[in-house]
Amino acid sequence: MEQNGETAGRPVSDKLHLGALVALVIGSMIGSGVFSLPQNMAAGAGALAILIGWGITAVGMLALVFVYETLATRKPDLDSGPYAYAKAGFGPFIGFNSAWGYWISAWVGNVSYAVVVFSALSYFFPAFGDGNTWQAILGASVLVWAVHFLILRGVRQAAIVNTVATIAKMAPIVLFVIVIALAFKVDVFALDFKGSANLGSILDQVKSTMLVTLWVFIGIEGASVYSARAAKRRDIARATVLGFVTCIVLYALISLLSLGIVSQADLAGMKNPSMAGVMEKVVGPWGAVVINLALVVSVLGAYLSWTLLAAEVPHVAGKDGTMPAFFAAESTRKVPVTSLLITNLLVQAFLIVTFYAHSTYQALFSIASGMILVPYIFSGAYAAKLAITGESYAPGENRLWPMLIGGLATVYGIWLVYAAGLSYLFMCAILYAPGLVFYVWARREKDARVFTPVEAVLAAALVLVGLYAGYEMWTGAVSAL
Repeated sequence: MEQNGETAGRPVSDKLHLGALVALVIGSMIGSGVFSLPQNMAAGAGALAILIGWGITAVGMLALVFVYETLATRKPDLDSGPYAYAKAGFGPFIGFNSAWGYWISAWVGNVSYAVVVFSALSYFFPAFGDGNTWQAILGASVLVWAVHFLILRGVRQAAIVNTVATIAKMAPIVLFVIVIALAFKVDVFALDFKGSANLGSILDQVKSTMLVTLWVFIGIEGASVYSARAAKRRDIARATVLGFVTCIVLYALISLLSLGIVSQADLAGMKNPSMAGVMEKVVGPWGAVVINLALVVSVLGAYLSWTLLAAEVPHVAGKDGTMPAFFAAESTRKVPVTSLLITNLLVQAFLIVTFYAHSTYQALFSIASGMILVPYIFSGAYAAKLAITGESYAPGENRLWPMLIGGLATVYGIWLVYAAGLSYLFMCAILYAPGLVFYVWARREKDARVFTPVEAVLAAALVLVGLYAGYEMWTGAVSAL
């Protein structure tokens, strides 16, 4: 609730103002993905398909932006964004799975950040390899716990550091856009404009861009997740819109302008971070050095943002009974200490797994992208449901626009599931299924009914699909040995 334009419940000194909220949104979105965009997009698509892909993404993500803007103002009592909306609209079981999926997406994404930052540093120190050597894992572990203790000093202090990091990483990205725009060649851009035959149809090419565009936009809901800490409720919507506009312009320019420097085929084969290779083509080796250093700064800032977000969701879910109550513990500085500790222990465990399984950045960010689709889909569906039922709307108030926006965001989320393919659905089922243990735990703590008949069917289906996917993965791994 707002009191004189400010959110209640926390001291004013603990509040996050518009600048910090915008930095959280941009800092959450701009991490490592932007530096690999040229190659990631060109790997499966030509310029025409990339244009269409960004068009679909702009419409779908803008709908999601409006969804979070609408829900922040119409449901000011719901904090922690996506999972709270799913719970309010579709019950505790869907709400829990949204919280669980968002949390896993956040900390698995953090593992990918920790891996890629040392992969980038291998440009200067070859021992770090692809970010999964023992030297890289040791360095990543130091990073994990350094950020952990920084956040223990207070969320607001960590947000200030994040704001500085966001400004620092934006400068080289803007420099890249300016340099590439000045060197842009129309004839290179026009070459294979529709993509070569080996890329498949335009639809296939567009589908190939979807998980990439989703990955670089994860974090658009960052201000909504921190709604309880916002100084002014209306700043949540402003921060989300400002962050979206800034990022969509930068992303589209980076991926499209690069095709005016390097042909699609050459760009597709370029080593990541491909921005470094493109920059080097124009200005020489110092350009690659600048971009690799910028990647390190960017990922460190994004890692901080996502550690904040990853700890906040189970913390708030623990406070309202969606997740077990032990997640709700806070320090005297209002830091979610238990949630933060469990999150970083999981990150540490998965870092060790990456060493033994030789997991790559691409594999990790694909998992993170797939896990976040459930919270996004149900956020859109809840906004549409409010408009259809008229809840939170005044009599006679126009509900057609929010109904369309909510429906569009939901359809966009379903389209992403289709574009991702069955393999990602199976992977997500493996990670969602163990959450049922914590859901039952939380419901028992509240002495509440665990499952409705429909929820019981959904839970059983989730377990069966998870077991089948796990079996397929295990037999595939064994046969590969």
